[in-house]
Amino acid sequence: MSFIVEDTPSGGDFTPVPAGLHLARCYRIVDLGTQQTEYMGETKHQRKIMLGWELHGKDDEGNELVTSRGDPLAIFKNYTLSWSEKANLRIDLQGWRNKPFSEEEMRRFDISTVLGAWCMVNVVQRAGKSGKTYSNVGSISPVPSMVKQAGLPPAVNPNQLFRLAEPNLELFETFGKGLKEKIQSSPEWKAIQGRKPAQNASKAPSSGFDDMDDDLDLPF
Repeated sequence: MSFIVEDTPSGGDFTPVPAGLHLARCYRIVDLGTQQTEYMGETKHQRKIMLGWELHGKDDEGNELVTSRGDPLAIFKNYTLSWSEKANLRIDLQGWRNKPFSEEEMRRFDISTVLGAWCMVNVVQRAGKSGKTYSNVGSISPVPSMVKQAGLPPAVNPNQLFRLAEPNLELFETFGKGLKEKIQSSPEWKAIQGRKPAQNASKAPSSGFDDMDDDLDLPF
């Protein structure tokens, strides 16, 4: 099943992710729909997705990167579906694969090809206005050859792909409250539920989620 980008955090255990470079595997891609954002007094309506990674390894003290339940720590990042040079999605994906996208690839790239892919996630911690410290994905890079040669650990979480064009409601019910509410606020979700889409939905840039062609899947 393809999940196309065209050229035009969730619930769970809140064990903090330590800062540093961690081995990670992408196990979740979620279509958040069109989201309203405010920046410098300007309101925008942009199509968003969320990527999620399970982390493997140990922190500086030698402790395993696991929750109190023994599950791998996870970290998430929201992206705007944009191929502009300064877009975080383009920057992170190019860092992940360690090479820029060709013009042909950028015309229509299947983001679902990163599902299950391994990488190194650089986690940075920042203090919020409330004083609470938050862990964020600062950058992404390829897994070093020596790590691959030593052998990658087994995957733990099942791969999860949620698309509003074909919503998996069983998967949706496993999401945390905050993630559910974000998806439910989108005009795409409201349209699925038989309600009138938000007034500004037509102003959102096309993302190709409802016009996919499986024959155009591209290797990551």
